Amino acid sequence: MIRTNPTTSNASTFLNRELSWLAFNERVLAEANDERNPLLERLKFCAIAASNLDEFFMVRVAGVHRQLDAGVTVRSPDGLTPAETLANVRRKAGDMLRRIERVANALLRKLRDQGARITRVRDLGMRARAKLREHYLKQIQPVLTPLAVDPSHPFPYISNLSLNLAVIVHDEEEDGQEFARVKVPVGVLPRVVEIDGQYLLLEDIIAAHLGDLFRGRTVLSSYVFRVTRNTDYEFEEEEAEDLLQTIEEGLRRRRFGASVRLEITRDMPKELRDLLTERLDLDDEDVFQLGGPLGLADFMAWNPGRPDLTFKPFVPHVPDIEGEDGVFDTLKKGDVLLHHPYDSFDPVLRFLESAAIDPEVLAIKQTLYRTGNDERLLNVLRTAAENGKQAVALIELKARFDEHRNIAWARALERSGAHVVYGIAGLKTHAKVTLVVRREGGELRRFVHVGTGNYNPRTAKLYTDLSLLTTDPDIGDDVSDLFNHLTGYAEAQYETLLVAPDTARARLYELIDGEAQRARRGEDGWIFAKMNQLTDPGMIEALYRASQAGVRVRLLVRGVCCLRPGVPDLSENITVRSLLGRFLEHARVFAFGGSGVYFGSPDLMSRNLNRRVEVIAPACTASHRERLLSILDTEWHDQRGAWELRPDGAYEKLEGEFSAQEAFMQAAHPRS
Repeated sequence: MIRTNPTTSNASTFLNRELSWLAFNERVLAEANDERNPLLERLKFCAIAASNLDEFFMVRVAGVHRQLDAGVTVRSPDGLTPAETLANVRRKAGDMLRRIERVANALLRKLRDQGARITRVRDLGMRARAKLREHYLKQIQPVLTPLAVDPSHPFPYISNLSLNLAVIVHDEEEDGQEFARVKVPVGVLPRVVEIDGQYLLLEDIIAAHLGDLFRGRTVLSSYVFRVTRNTDYEFEEEEAEDLLQTIEEGLRRRRFGASVRLEITRDMPKELRDLLTERLDLDDEDVFQLGGPLGLADFMAWNPGRPDLTFKPFVPHVPDIEGEDGVFDTLKKGDVLLHHPYDSFDPVLRFLESAAIDPEVLAIKQTLYRTGNDERLLNVLRTAAENGKQAVALIELKARFDEHRNIAWARALERSGAHVVYGIAGLKTHAKVTLVVRREGGELRRFVHVGTGNYNPRTAKLYTDLSLLTTDPDIGDDVSDLFNHLTGYAEAQYETLLVAPDTARARLYELIDGEAQRARRGEDGWIFAKMNQLTDPGMIEALYRASQAGVRVRLLVRGVCCLRPGVPDLSENITVRSLLGRFLEHARVFAFGGSGVYFGSPDLMSRNLNRRVEVIAPACTASHRERLLSILDTEWHDQRGAWELRPDGAYEKLEGEFSAQEAFMQAAHPRS
């Protein structure tokens, strides 16, 4: 049985958040090792694990560094100081980097045996070298900028996650060695370059032609390195007169964040490593020596055109919500619950598009967090505004790493005449809600979409999420209050929805404590929930109290979990599992034996419950409650991608072949 390392070594009732995150990434890497997955998909899991680790350093490790710089010595709920956390993270992250690299290189060798080979320049024949040189001179060299480092050329700025060549050249006239840096333009150019049916790494191609960049010098050697920087930025939102302008300025500052990690190839000499470490203001413990290739996240985009080495294409079920009389008449007959990606996201888009052109629709109001690049969604609000409707977009400019795209959307919508709002000062708007107001006869009817995932058609094919299309009047009233609160100064009173930061925490406490009261009365108290992260101390303590009262608690927590299950007299009635697979498990569902089933946008994290606008909605019909419980039950019985959390913080892989995701895909086909 596969077993991951414990996430903490002390006797605290909480598990360390950073170490729990690393344990999650171990589970992602295990998918890369799973021979039941196709080879190219296994390489993608390696790339995902590497990308996850990049973000972990940019955000979480950077945060620990800021705590140390501020002199923080207070212990976190798990009992570790920031210094102790950083020491653990450095050691475990270094081990993980090396494991990701080993797995990736083993997979690249297997792919080579299957005819999908990444070739070194030195292994090319004369004819292939000639074609490569022609490609380099025409397509690559014009993009490159060699930067010398000497008294008249200061040490260059090394941008976040950029791939670089540290080049040592010899000056014949001065009879000395000089250092130069060449940025490998990944993003501008593909990392894996195809030349006459052969694949080569961009940095290998550049390194083989450095003589062309440094004419008059002799290139002695070159070494690949990569820098990770702190990408969090802070600003006083309440003092910002123009939030959009403030965010743009913050993004410019992000490029110059402090360095938190340096990755280098093992062949780099000590003198050069010391130079980079000093100039980047890093400690030796922040330098990770690897065999390469560095920046494995770039391999996510590599497509050698081998469908036999990938997952078989999945075609989702597309529910017909238009029928003979259109979307709105269909929804008046009954609510629609969708389980993505097994149910297509297209019905949600068709609902929005119908609203944009329907002459009886008076208003469309929507929250937007991570939108992607889909013009279809952007056109909905643009078309609605151009058709004279009240089109309101509440765009979250502070959605990390999506700020540039959201700013572009905000400007495009403003130009079309839509009302663009940036939310409430001090809060991120993470809720996934749309309100459509339609005139029917002499009355107005509200149509609402509530989801667990972003309005992003691309990720809706890759993430498992839930969508509800409803005309429930109570939900409609609450959503109207929510938008009035977000766009104006109206006080909101929520009767049905659980809304953070206003009512969600208190109502969740009530629901958890209600099950504890049922258990104390001798009734069957139980909680069955699914989320991405569980880190909020208050929620964890409430679940501990429920367990002590005899409540059976089953939790599906995909990522970080700071709750320690199975501890006698504390959490012996709590079981925690993590589920991974072809699709990213992203839905949040909260079911209570005596109080119904809910779903929505927040995880049980302090940031979600205290500092974000989130919406949790009830499943209002018996059939929808049964379907959500069936989804949870199917996922609980997963063996293929399931791990169980032990009291010491280690995860153990469940044995077996049953896959919940495969079962959902198979169930979708008879309905297609």
